[in-house]
Amino acid sequence: MRSAYSVETVRTAERELMARLPEGALMQRAAAGLAAACADLLGRVYGSRVVLLVGSGDNGGDALYAGARLARRGAGVTAVLLAPERAHAGGLAALRRAGGRVVSAGGAEGAGGSAQGVEELIERADLVVDGIVGIGGKGGLRPDAVPLAAAAQRSRGAVVAVDLPSGVDADTGEVRGVAVRADLTVTFGTHKPGLLIDPAREYAGSVRLVDIGLELPAEPELEALQHADVARLLPVPRAESDKYRRGVVGIAAGSARYPGAAVLAVAGALRGGAGAVRYVGPAGDAVITRFPETLVSDQGPKHAGRVQAWVVGPGAGDDAATVGEVLAADVPVLVDADGLRLAEAGVVRARRAPTLMTPHAGEAAALLGVDRAEVEGGRLAAARELAGRYGATVLLKGSTTLVADSGGGAVRVNPTGTSWLATAGSGDVLSGLAGSLLAAGLSTVDAGSVGAYVHGLAGRLAADGAPVGAHDVAEAVPEAWRNVLG
Repeated sequence: MRSAYSVETVRTAERELMARLPEGALMQRAAAGLAAACADLLGRVYGSRVVLLVGSGDNGGDALYAGARLARRGAGVTAVLLAPERAHAGGLAALRRAGGRVVSAGGAEGAGGSAQGVEELIERADLVVDGIVGIGGKGGLRPDAVPLAAAAQRSRGAVVAVDLPSGVDADTGEVRGVAVRADLTVTFGTHKPGLLIDPAREYAGSVRLVDIGLELPAEPELEALQHADVARLLPVPRAESDKYRRGVVGIAAGSARYPGAAVLAVAGALRGGAGAVRYVGPAGDAVITRFPETLVSDQGPKHAGRVQAWVVGPGAGDDAATVGEVLAADVPVLVDADGLRLAEAGVVRARRAPTLMTPHAGEAAALLGVDRAEVEGGRLAAARELAGRYGATVLLKGSTTLVADSGGGAVRVNPTGTSWLATAGSGDVLSGLAGSLLAAGLSTVDAGSVGAYVHGLAGRLAADGAPVGAHDVAEAVPEAWRNVLG
């Protein structure tokens, strides 16, 4: 399990550790890890040109000490100071002793004697280290740092961010203004939520975690399942299992206008581990033609037979009666697509059985009464707000899929997927897959996060770098399942 902790939690852990260590020891640990990562990226350190973008905090100190280590190995290191009078004194002294050079962002002490000269210096670098703002930064870069970030983008060399890219919000993943775009982020002690959540994740590039000895609480702010975690949760039938013990999932989906939604939801459910799939709705002929093993009924959810979980909403149009009937069932329910629009918040909150809602950003925005851009820019806050408002688990689909529970606790972020999954019907497959996992006995949080993980992995395997359809994703679920179980 990969974990991420809030800035406040990290700061507390750092203070507790620094109280037990010699002065400056913690910063030296961070700088050593940062320098090693920079050296790995450079390949050949001797003779390389390294530029440090240095702010006034400890983040800048980490960059300066790391630069000193690279200078001692023969790199030509120049530190560009945004606030010379407030730069980390110990780090500056170490860099100068190692033969490094120091200029101000305005161009003093060399570099052509101008801001333009500093930008040219950055553009010619083999490596640019972003030590402008630390994890406490809010609201994007200050105006005087924006030209340096732009020059780093134009640089022919790689950009390495110290702890996280300057200008992004460490706790929320929001980017409210200009921010540095890194090729590699070297983060210390633990991941920060912003490194795992878009839009900030897009700015981080690859992420390398350096262990500096922090003692952190058992429950993080954010967690991301890995293969081993998913393997432990996937339902695997035993010798005594039959189709009912494995779970039966009901699918109430599709309409005369959208029969394909029913077919794709059933496809995901059949590959999701449940023992049987019951379908109710007007697309029965299309479903049974494609999947003859499906148990089809046109009598409505109440008369479909025993199920352990329901999926309702994909392609349902305006069939509010079916949505209401499913929500009245005393089993776990997954609500997606049209079902989200038709499900009343009070009815969902009043349910005694668990509910899993699976909106994309547009649907979440409609439910919250805000613009889609607000959800996209603050995905973590949106997922938590929806979960609290509906008293349900919310799986917010998107470039980084999040699973938040109404009871609080760590929010799950899905690490798998591909941009090729942004295709019509992909969400219907995910609904069926996650609903099947609910029927097999997983909690709403586990069913949502495991379903998203397997679905994302199936998308990667199906696409393999090329366009893919939703039916291809469904067909790749067994391969993804085998991949996880090893």
